[in-house]
Amino acid sequence: MPTDRVQPAYVLVRPQMGENIGAAARAMWNFGLDRMRIVDPRDGWPNQKAVVMASGAGRLLDEAQVVPTTADALADCTFVLATTARPRGLTKPVYSPERAMELIAQKTAAGEKCAVMFGPERSGLENDDIAQANGIISVPVNPEFPSLNLAQCVLLTAYEWQRQTGQVAAEVMEMGKHEWADHREVEALANHFEQRLEEAGFFYPDAKAESMKTAFRNMWSRMPLTRADAQTFHGALRQLLRGRDKS
Repeated sequence: MPTDRVQPAYVLVRPQMGENIGAAARAMWNFGLDRMRIVDPRDGWPNQKAVVMASGAGRLLDEAQVVPTTADALADCTFVLATTARPRGLTKPVYSPERAMELIAQKTAAGEKCAVMFGPERSGLENDDIAQANGIISVPVNPEFPSLNLAQCVLLTAYEWQRQTGQVAAEVMEMGKHEWADHREVEALANHFEQRLEEAGFFYPDAKAESMKTAFRNMWSRMPLTRADAQTFHGALRQLLRGRDKS
């Protein structure tokens, strides 16, 4: 059964290769999309090559709606965007993938039924197909090589959908089994380091000693140290001292 997640339908118009249909299904499911509609697949349906390529996303193929025409695939939709890599001479708004999926996220959340259309691998969507869309998605690709593989285009828009609807952090720190060192632990390390440098005669001349110590304290405070990092530094300083005593 399809998931309950509100989402657009992904419409593959006259796809030519089963492998690309399977790869498209896999790309959709990577980002939680599972509403696939297939218009007049060239090699018929079902397609074993699509099943093999879909790997763990075979359920999308089992549940895909297969219809004879683009109009059939879009019959229940209120907002449709078509992907194309080249100008078509049609008067329509053209959106970046980011803006396109932002719009679709807003409209699906408001209860509208939306769809994204993708054309056949060799030539892309025909103007008759695009004429049925409310707008166009244009990917900023290399103008000397603008053609995208079907599954690549599906993946790109599905990723943008996830960015607009999921909790996607711009940056996270993977801590593993470690914890951040607290201020007390960083201060203890700074004191230890300063003590060893003092013993080594590093803070010279005396007139510059305080500013040099402040510079080191500032450096330690900027470092994102874990408790394990602090212990490693302590151990290194102790080992250096042992090596000096042996000499």
